[in-house]
Amino acid sequence: MSTTRCATSNSAPPVIIVGAGPSGLAASACLALRGVESVVLERDDCVGSLWRKRAYDRLHLHLPKHHSALPHAPHADDAPAYLPRDHFVRYLDAYADRFDVRARLRLRREVRSARFVDDGRWEVEAVDLGTGEAELYAARFLVVATGKFDEKVVPAVPGLDTFPGETIHASEYRSAEGMQGKEVLVVGCGNSGMEIALDLAEGGAGSCSVVVRGEVHLMTREIMSASIPLLRFLPLWMVDRLTLLACRLVFGDTAKHGLPRPAVGPLAWMQQGKGYPVIDVGTYDKIKKGRIQVLPAMTGIDRDVVEFAGGGRHRFDAIIFATGYRCTAKKWLKEEGDELIGKDGKVTGKSPKGAKGLYRAGMAARGLTGSGTDAEFIADDISRLLQSSGVPGHEESGNVD
Repeated sequence: MSTTRCATSNSAPPVIIVGAGPSGLAASACLALRGVESVVLERDDCVGSLWRKRAYDRLHLHLPKHHSALPHAPHADDAPAYLPRDHFVRYLDAYADRFDVRARLRLRREVRSARFVDDGRWEVEAVDLGTGEAELYAARFLVVATGKFDEKVVPAVPGLDTFPGETIHASEYRSAEGMQGKEVLVVGCGNSGMEIALDLAEGGAGSCSVVVRGEVHLMTREIMSASIPLLRFLPLWMVDRLTLLACRLVFGDTAKHGLPRPAVGPLAWMQQGKGYPVIDVGTYDKIKKGRIQVLPAMTGIDRDVVEFAGGGRHRFDAIIFATGYRCTAKKWLKEEGDELIGKDGKVTGKSPKGAKGLYRAGMAARGLTGSGTDAEFIADDISRLLQSSGVPGHEESGNVD
């Protein structure tokens, strides 16, 4: 197969960004505002594909709009306080148009490898999924903005292949349509799993159960929104104590209903990369009323009967795996000694900057706020480096020939 050389000449952009989700869009926009060009490689056929194609219909952002905007583009005053999925998708489209990211965007490009070569540049090999043609890009800087929600994870459950009913990942779930009257099991108690369980309970499922294998920090949108600003004035441990007090007043002892809390506070839990708090939008009330049943870990499946830790057995018509995603950047990021992303795909360290002109954007469990903060840092740093080298941003990058 021949390889087309794209963005490899002396006039090519000095930055390659992989991923056109919120983080990639923000990084490209912030660079452009500093006069630095970039090329954005996106595997899907649109920007923001996670939100557009892999999110259920009732999804709303869990933080208020002033915490959910990308750099230099606040949400409109008349926008809902908590943005629905479709509203946020339109926002991403408008953001890409406003900062001319589409002109720098290459859709349906799947990155196969990225290597740092001896002449001080990154070479990125990609495939045009539309034509099957291999392409080669080269630039001084590489920004990984593929996110943590790249490849869906489905656990290997003994007997899963014998289950006669419908089995889907949460990324394929849209609404309770078609689930009316069915016995449905949701595996996973993160934000997606808990809200999908609520959607099923409200949408007419015959019964709905959710598998909870470990500890859960349950919060409300209001508690989360009030807690985050306090971090500017109070130490983390104190904010966590106040947050847990508020949660206790709202929810009581969640362990009584099968949802034990971790010993570590919710914000420290998130900062340590152990997980996100679950923002409750009505699921807990359904659990307390018995409309949603909490079950322990699955141990096996025997046709339409699912077996659980402790010996319980229940029959189900459908299983939805809200078991998360994994980052696949290490499959194509070939640089040895990279300390930004571990072999398991999890980020390491706090800084979005690595060695040899490598950066990551929006991958450190800080949500959309982190996407914006990383984008501004990356754009400032790259702009400074280009200025100190005396090379205009639009002329950086050598020739691979």
